[in-house]
Amino acid sequence: MTQRLKNSKRSAGATAAQVVEFLRGNPDFFIKHPECLEAVQTPDRELGDGVADFQQAMIDRLRGEVGDLSGQQRDLVTTTRANLQSQGRVHECILALLAVKSFEELIQTVTTDIAVILDLDVVTLCIEATDLKDPPIRKKGLIVVPEGTMDAVMDADRRLVLRGDIVGDPELFGPGAALVRSDALVRLTISSVTPPALLCFGSRDPERFNSGQATELLDFLASVLEHVVRIWLYLPED
Repeated sequence: MTQRLKNSKRSAGATAAQVVEFLRGNPDFFIKHPECLEAVQTPDRELGDGVADFQQAMIDRLRGEVGDLSGQQRDLVTTTRANLQSQGRVHECILALLAVKSFEELIQTVTTDIAVILDLDVVTLCIEATDLKDPPIRKKGLIVVPEGTMDAVMDADRRLVLRGDIVGDPELFGPGAALVRSDALVRLTISSVTPPALLCFGSRDPERFNSGQATELLDFLASVLEHVVRIWLYLPED
């Protein structure tokens, strides 16, 4: 019986006197734990005409700062989760590239499987023709484009460009261009003996790609593809 009474007293929580005693012994408590102020109601103080209540102003400011920090924390968590998801998808793409059994399967993996893994509408691999008289043709998952196309869509010294809210380019995306509203274009440097190439990612979401996004993961994926192509075609790197 005595034990039950003790337990019930513990479960009743701290008394007002205990809270006051604690706060007096820890005057910096609300500085260290400003989030507690969100649930605290402070009494209105009558200070007379022309007298400002700076204490209440400070409390209101702290509450505002806590709200801002909470919002920033939520945004950070959301961004971190999205980055981890993107990283996991890119790793899955790389494993798919390493698992192919032939060069033809590699092209299919790039233009089909990677689109599915990354939740994109179109992924193409463009190769520049060596003869300007050759018209753009499409075969075996590749799009052959006129010489100079890469420099026309991005500066010669650029490796990667992200474009949002655009109209898809039929020269880069073929029949799937009608779906493309944003894209990511990565210049591929496969070998000194191969023509310029471009890896193109297209999405119907106009905000999927934009110039303010980080590009490290796409750059890494393109680098892996360059190495895998060289291995299958027995090409030198330089």
